[in-house]
Amino acid sequence: MRFNPKSDISGGRVRDAGGSGGGGGGGMRLPLPGGTRAGGGIGGLIIIILFVVLTQCVGGGGGLPSPGGGTSQQGQSQPDGIDTGDERYANCKTGADANDDPDCARLGVAVSLEDYWSETLPDQGGVDFQPATINTFAGGINTGCGQATSQVGPFYCPADQQVYLDTTFFADVLEGQLGGQGGDFVEPYVLGHEYGHHIQNLMGTMGKVRTQQGADSDAVRLELQADCYAGMWTRYAEDSELLTLDDGDISEALDSAKAVGDDRIQQQSGQRVDPEGWTHGSSEQRMAWFTTGYEQGTLDACDTFSAGQL
Repeated sequence: MRFNPKSDISGGRVRDAGGSGGGGGGGMRLPLPGGTRAGGGIGGLIIIILFVVLTQCVGGGGGLPSPGGGTSQQGQSQPDGIDTGDERYANCKTGADANDDPDCARLGVAVSLEDYWSETLPDQGGVDFQPATINTFAGGINTGCGQATSQVGPFYCPADQQVYLDTTFFADVLEGQLGGQGGDFVEPYVLGHEYGHHIQNLMGTMGKVRTQQGADSDAVRLELQADCYAGMWTRYAEDSELLTLDDGDISEALDSAKAVGDDRIQQQSGQRVDPEGWTHGSSEQRMAWFTTGYEQGTLDACDTFSAGQL
């Protein structure tokens, strides 16, 4: 992945919250597929938005922001600890900075995601686009969906329409515990997936989620669609004016999708593979739907809720 050195990335909506009141690594333990408890970061992407969307917002009546930007019942609160003038991204101005600094690359990815969806969502979905903010944090953070720790892994909160990630997740969990190959396009794939949840929120798709576990559940369809949306953006980014990708980047995205398949995580945690406990889909499904988005590049092609066979 290489950025155009002369491109302007200063407008990307990325902020750093530092280490705020989320309780560090000792507080939250979330369920893995099959009923075990997450600890030490192993939860990762299998629960990207499950606890904030399915239990609090959809299932618990917390209220989602309405399509087109209406205020949720929980309001549009900002996460604790954020300084809109934070120094982590202050020196990120150009694509040259993005090529030299992973923080600046994150800002550049945000610009690319905003550019893509600001055109694609109104054109294909008939919905006005509103950008999401990406927040980096360490240890724990308070969000519009409640308190979260780094054990949750990257996630999207529909109540405040923001993405959250502890950047240590990629080395500690995705590569270390789940055995992903790593690479500089792993984080952009994850951000593309999380931004896909934001697009679902704007389109009202999250309101379709009723069943929360199982190979054919609405929760799995929601997650596979977000993978498909990540593939759509990747196709655009591959040869855009802002950045270019190569075959190695696509391989890294597919490997990451494979690493966070429910069946792979169950195997890695010593469980038997049990589709009844799935919340995000198998490795094969996640790779397949990313590829569908990448190859076909349309919202219609990514309609997992109408697909008979996942």
